[in-house]
Formats: sequence, structure tokens, C-alpha cells
Amino acid sequence: MRALSIAATGMAAQQMNVEVVANNVANINTTGFKRSRAEFTDLLYQQERAAGTPNRGGENIVPEGMEIGLGVRPAAIRNLHTQGTLARTSNKFDLALNGRGWFQVAGEGGETLYTRSGAFNLNAESQLVTADGNLIIPEITIPPNVNEVVVNQSGLVLVRVSGQTAMQQVGQLTIANFANEAGLDPLGGNLFRETDASGAGVIGVPGDPGYGTLQQGYLENSNVDPVKEITELISAQRAYEMNSKVIQAADDMYSVIAKGIR
Repeated sequence: MRALSIAATGMAAQQMNVEVVANNVANINTTGFKRSRAEFTDLLYQQERAAGTPNRGGENIVPEGMEIGLGVRPAAIRNLHTQGTLARTSNKFDLALNGRGWFQVAGEGGETLYTRSGAFNLNAESQLVTADGNLIIPEITIPPNVNEVVVNQSGLVLVRVSGQTAMQQVGQLTIANFANEAGLDPLGGNLFRETDASGAGVIGVPGDPGYGTLQQGYLENSNVDPVKEITELISAQRAYEMNSKVIQAADDMYSVIAKGIR
């Protein structure tokens, strides 16, 4: 009886669905986090009779075939890179991206990684770094004895040194865009790596056509919607229960057959 194996694939699929929802809910307060969605596809079909074949007499064509599906399998876990809300922090080194784009971060071995989390700070050398100490690309160094730091919407970094009235430019932040953001490889720690699926990052200045702008003193919240996640969780739970009922019904049918044989 194929129902047992078919329903088992449904239970496994819904278990993965619940795990994806659980990860979304766990990161509901993670800065710059992008929610994920599990996507599924049906398995191969077992063909009992093909459509368009002649009937037994060989005179007429069968209009419909007989094909039985063999279940479901996970196709992808897609990261949904929609804009999160911006939360005001008033921290001069907190930067939020409003629109498309990714901050560039120096990884191990000179690898360039990407993040939407703009919770930055200064290291011992007064360089702009992430919360984990990774340098921002391009490198930005804030001079000593600075009274004010301004990052405008175009990513221009200006400072006012003690005893001076004019602002000095100390750097220009750039951001990267990707043809397929869903193809980026999530590494944890709010970091992503480019892949063949995402394409190479196209570097630009914030505010250019197709690029978002920067907001100083803000952070981008997670784009997880609690109400939507609870709805998805209930839907996955009900689907899991329905598949388990199918297994129970198939087992009962087996029991009827076994009793009849005895």
C-alpha cells in the first residue's frame, strides 16, 4: 500500500516546514534578519495508464490517464529579502539600509562577505567594524579627538575634529547588489557569501539608481511577522496531523486484511 510511504513524505516535509518557522521566530529580534520559507515539489508519478493510448478495442483514444503521485519533497528554503522596519537607536555608528544593498565585510583569508546588519562600532585602531570585529569594506578610520561623526544617505563619512569648525571627509561607504539575493549562502552571524546562484556583487554608492540609502542612528529590524509565522505554524501542524491520519487509516486497512487472512 503506497499510502504509507506517501504520507510519510508529507510528515517529513511538514516537519521541515515547522523547523523553518521555528528559526524565523527565534530570530524575530535579530538585526537585519531575513525570514525564510520552505518550498516543496511533488515527487514522480507512477503511471498506471497513459493518457492518449487506445482503449481495449483499439478504436478510441483514452482521454485521461491514471497517474498516482508518490508524495512530496523539499525543493528549497528561500530567504525572503524584503525590507525590515527601521528602529531609531541614536547611536552614531548604527547604520540601516533603506532599500536594496548589502554592507561589505572582510572575512577570513581576505574573503568579502555581506550583511544587512549595520550595528557597527570602532576597534582599538579606530576602524569601523561589525559587532564580531570584522572590518567594514572599504575601511573607514575615525581620527582621534573627534566631536561629531556624520554619515549621510549617500554613505559619505564626515567628522568634525576638536578645535575645527569645518567637517572633514574620512571615507565613502559603498554597498553591493546581487542579481539573485535568494541565492546568497547564509553563514550565520548575519553574514552571507556570494555564490554562483546569486551572481557577483555589483558595487555602488548608496542612493544611486537601484541602490538603497543609508540612515545613520537606525538599525533594520528583522522582517519576521509574528502573526504570519503563527499562521504558518498552525497550517504546518494541521498538515502534519492529516498525514499522520492517513498513515493510521492505511494501518487500519492492513489490519483488516491481516484479520481476513487469519
